[in-house]
Amino acid sequence: MELELWVYVALTATCVVSGFIDAVAGGGGLLTMPALLSAGLPPHLALGTNKLQSVFGVSMAARTYHGKGLLEIRPNLGTAICVVAAAAIGSLTVQALDSSVLQLVVPILLVLCAGYVLLSPRMDDSDRHHVLSRKGYMPVAGGIGFYDGFFGPGTGSFLTTSLVALRGMGLTRATALSKLFNISSNIGSLAMFALGGKVIWTLGLCMALGTMAGSWLGSHSAIRYGAQLIRPLLVVISLALTARLIWGYFAG
Repeated sequence: MELELWVYVALTATCVVSGFIDAVAGGGGLLTMPALLSAGLPPHLALGTNKLQSVFGVSMAARTYHGKGLLEIRPNLGTAICVVAAAAIGSLTVQALDSSVLQLVVPILLVLCAGYVLLSPRMDDSDRHHVLSRKGYMPVAGGIGFYDGFFGPGTGSFLTTSLVALRGMGLTRATALSKLFNISSNIGSLAMFALGGKVIWTLGLCMALGTMAGSWLGSHSAIRYGAQLIRPLLVVISLALTARLIWGYFAG
């Protein structure tokens, strides 16, 4: 598919903003997916190309969090592998099933996430007693990974909120670990889209430059300001995604 040069420039610039948002609270797809569709890409190519750029952006954020000692990779590799497999299965499943029902279910879940983030006293940077062990959290992470491969919007919000609520993690550390699992779900999903020839590689790699720059800025901002930045942005993104999904459903 041939695209004009200005499309590459505009989408790469959009990814700087989406990368910042994604690194802090998740939900960068709120900008990139409509932008890709507006550029004339068919939905399947938009999804695959978006996963490609997202892998690079989330990886940049994870690298920054890891460098600051907020992300432990080795103890969470088992869960990450589980998420890769679940996301791959989700991406295969969505090609055979109608995902439109999720356009009404997911907004409800996102509103619940926003409410929890806004009202729960646990949404700060202090660690608390966990409800689930690392192994006990695996099925939850796998379920979110499957969802990311199947549909996707709000994955970062679901990961961060569940890590705070179930693993007892402080908000900044939960945000950091969510990036590892988000990388995993993106890789599993991207592999299925790539095998199906549903990725525009040149465009995706150009967009990756923008999203990496935004992710670097976003992750450093999140580390510096912690919960006072992450918490309100998480609420705003969850509600914005909700509005976008409901609008998309009723607009047809």
